[in-house]
Amino acid sequence: MKEAGSLLAEVFSLLEKDIRPGVSTLTLSQLADKYIEERGAVAASKGYGGFPEAICTSVNEVLVHGIPSSKKILKDGDIISLDIVVKKNGYHADACRTYLVGIGSEEKKRLIEVTKNAFFEGLKEVKPGNHLGDVSAAIQEYVESHHYSLVREFTGHGIGKEMHEDPSIPNVGKRGTGPLLLEGMALAIEPMVLEGSPKVRILGDGWTTVSRDGKMTAHYENTVIVTKDGAEAITLEEGEKGA
Repeated sequence: MKEAGSLLAEVFSLLEKDIRPGVSTLTLSQLADKYIEERGAVAASKGYGGFPEAICTSVNEVLVHGIPSSKKILKDGDIISLDIVVKKNGYHADACRTYLVGIGSEEKKRLIEVTKNAFFEGLKEVKPGNHLGDVSAAIQEYVESHHYSLVREFTGHGIGKEMHEDPSIPNVGKRGTGPLLLEGMALAIEPMVLEGSPKVRILGDGWTTVSRDGKMTAHYENTVIVTKDGAEAITLEEGEKGA
């Protein structure tokens, strides 16, 4: 899984250079697909449940599962979430990053920063003997303290030989509840944050999920392995860490 995670971190480093006004979301997906294939791995989202492309590209009010398109051209001030799953040697790694396109507002920068930091607040609670609810509660407390909301309909998940495994990992919860964390568990922890109401709707394509109020959204995710005395996020880029 660490090999898949390391490759996934490389993909984000590659794509970040091409996240700029005038680039289509399909171009980003094709770049990722080519890079992953060249390194002997598979972009696992492609064909999963009928999803048509290699990665999810969710722009502005799209919270998750945006479908890459040649018609969706990035504009200055957009924010885009890239959700990518790599499968290598039979094992998966899953991660997401949200980026600002060009020059954007301080409000958008803050939303992206809070979403990223929420992951690291949850990560502090990942260690053997803690409950999954401790992770969820830490994320919820941090996000809501900054006056944002969290989606209820979508969660993080276990991961390994399958993209989605038990347990499901809500971004809201109560400390001391839920399954016990044990050494060797693999978890995809992913705060999905909305600027306004937590309510979402799925568009007619059956995938694209948007905020009902049309306000901005952000998404940040890493694959995490529970270790003997804590946790290791295996999809972080070199030098990347929380504030």
